[in-house]
Amino acid sequence: MALHDDLTAIQRCVDDLVRTVGRVEQHADAELAGVDFRRVRMDTDHLRESVALLRAAAASASAPQAPPAPPKARPDLVTIPDTPYDRSLWTDSDDEGLGARDRRAP
Repeated sequence: MALHDDLTAIQRCVDDLVRTVGRVEQHADAELAGVDFRRVRMDTDHLRESVALLRAAAASASAPQAPPAPPKARPDLVTIPDTPYDRSLWTDSDDEGLGARDRRAP
């Protein structure tokens, strides 16, 4: 449980940091409330999300693992015949990298 307690302490510290940044931003004058606080606010939000991911990973690691699901049945194989395709399927197609048949490549 030590890991859980440590992650909870980290979460409390990050929450305190978010509140403190919000208070400082409110009390700062106009020149300090620009881009610098936006970046700090984004960084604190990112920290909060990272701690949430850590807590979720720790919770899933400590949870009992479910037995693995049985393998899915393989789909039936489709046999492709060796006979040539109908050439009319390709009459209006372009050769890859060469363009249309009646034009010259660059």
